[in-house]
Parts: sequence; structure tokens; C-alpha cells
Amino acid sequence: MKALVQRVSQASVEVAGTVVGEIGKGLLILVGVGRDDIESGLGRARARALAEKIANLRIFSDAAGKSNLSLLDIGGAALVISQFTLYADYRRGRRPSFSNAGDPGPAEQLVEEFRAALAQQGIPTASGRFGAHMRVSLVNDGPYTMLLDTEVLDSPRREHPDRAGC
Repeated sequence: MKALVQRVSQASVEVAGTVVGEIGKGLLILVGVGRDDIESGLGRARARALAEKIANLRIFSDAAGKSNLSLLDIGGAALVISQFTLYADYRRGRRPSFSNAGDPGPAEQLVEEFRAALAQQGIPTASGRFGAHMRVSLVNDGPYTMLLDTEVLDSPRREHPDRAGC
């Protein structure tokens, strides 16, 4: 799974002219599910691990202006939007391929699993509508945007060559 996380002061999503989800201070999270998440059987565990990582990322400012607070610490909310285009393969030609994205049915379940895992941690959540044409509005706070990938989260952290043995 991949998540594009944006720190926001507010965000909303419309479907067919109707607001279906909105938040104040918190995170707009665009979530993509890969074919491997479904086929490996690891999707549910990855969704929960990604939600825990995001809920606890210290990316909000404390009183001293340092990024020391998490979404949980500030009582922020999350707007979760499904985003299969995070799995675009743009290496050949001019039209991206989305063959690495998960099939819609199982992908929708994993996006919901991710949203529910955030909610279980006490984070108020809102969401878009899976598969719909959505208009997402946000006020990016910072801007502060990060791409998280469960493939990277699952891999061991490499030591920096200049710091080996420290």
C-alpha cells in the first residue's frame, strides 16, 4: 500500500456537487492499494501498520515550533481518499499503466480497513467515495507532504555509510 500524506488546516471531498467528507486540522491521506497487497494476503496487516505509522508520525508543531506532535497528540482528523493512481507505471510510452493497482473490490475493502484502523485509534475520520469522480479541496499546512510505502516500511533500515559503528 502507498499513502500520500498531506498536513492540512482543512480539507473536503465532493462527489456530484455534494460534500461527502470534510475535516479541519489534520491529514489528507490519499491511499493506493497494490495488486501485491491483495495477492500476498498481507493487505489487512499492511493497512493496520500503515494506519498506526501515520497516526503516530510526529509531523505537527509543538509550542516551540518543532515537529514533535502526532495526529493523535493534536486531536486531529483524517480525510481518507482512495487513489489507485499512486500505482501508476509511467516508464514506457506516454500513457501510464495501472496494472500494478489492486482490483477494485478487494482494494476498496483495504482502503476501508485502513480508515477503520485510524478510527480505532481514536482519530476522527472522513472519506471520499471509492471509484467515484471526486473533487478534493485542501489547505496544505506547510506545505508538508510525504509518500509512505508499506514496501519500504517492511524493509530493514539501512545504516548510513558515514555513521556505521556509531
